[in-house]
Amino acid sequence: MAYQFKNSKGTTYFLHAKRRTTSTGKQQVLYFFAKTVKEGAIDALPKGYVVSEATSGLPLLKRAA
Repeated sequence: MAYQFKNSKGTTYFLHAKRRTTSTGKQQVLYFFAKTVKEGAIDALPKGYVVSEATSGLPLLKRAA
């Protein structure tokens, strides 16, 4: 089951991760939320991250302080 977040407006978002290689050859992981479960959905928050909500209601993944 993919990690899900319900915003203050009642919309449910699912967390996804996508790996990519930068132009310098480094591996980078991109995290994003989507309204539907797609390829790359992950089950839990990455260690050291928290979810916050923008004023528009979109969920944001931030590093924990």
